[in-house]
Amino acid sequence: MSVELLRRKFTVEEYHQMAASGILTEDDRVELIRGEIVEMSPIGRFHAACVRRLIRLFSQRLGDRTLVDALDPVELEDNSEPQPDLTLLQLRDDFYAGGHPQSEDIFLLVEVADTTVETDRQVKIPLYAEYNITEVWLVDIKKECLEVYRQPSPNGYQEIQKYQRGQTVSVQAFPEVIFTVDEVLG
Repeated sequence: MSVELLRRKFTVEEYHQMAASGILTEDDRVELIRGEIVEMSPIGRFHAACVRRLIRLFSQRLGDRTLVDALDPVELEDNSEPQPDLTLLQLRDDFYAGGHPQSEDIFLLVEVADTTVETDRQVKIPLYAEYNITEVWLVDIKKECLEVYRQPSPNGYQEIQKYQRGQTVSVQAFPEVIFTVDEVLG
């Protein structure tokens, strides 16, 4: 006999209320994915170093053309508020004080993974496609490669390319700015 558990889905507003009331604290490493509060993996040193490296690379190469944001939430409709490792955002005078960035504000979203590669591929990347994030990079630290996802559709990304050390890549929104995979991986 199988038992089915009833699950309670949360909205972004309810999720924020839990934080405001102290149910969730700043020390809780969680994000809201499809209405469920999901615990995030701890950030290891190689993961952290890669994120810092990307912040520096994007800041140096793209300058004032975009806002480089790291480890902060993006709001996807009413039931998801993931916290990608890095996001390239459209510039806004208020620096998004009026609300978390939404899909139309995002040039590029980057997930860095060492232990969460499959979860990112199977859960987060399809979510990003569903909400029309135009480009996602998945940095696979263990396999030392970069996966680039473009052309979102309701069925996932239509264009997926894998880049290895020695190859170059650019952000679709800034095609003239070239990065090497070696720079990304360190």
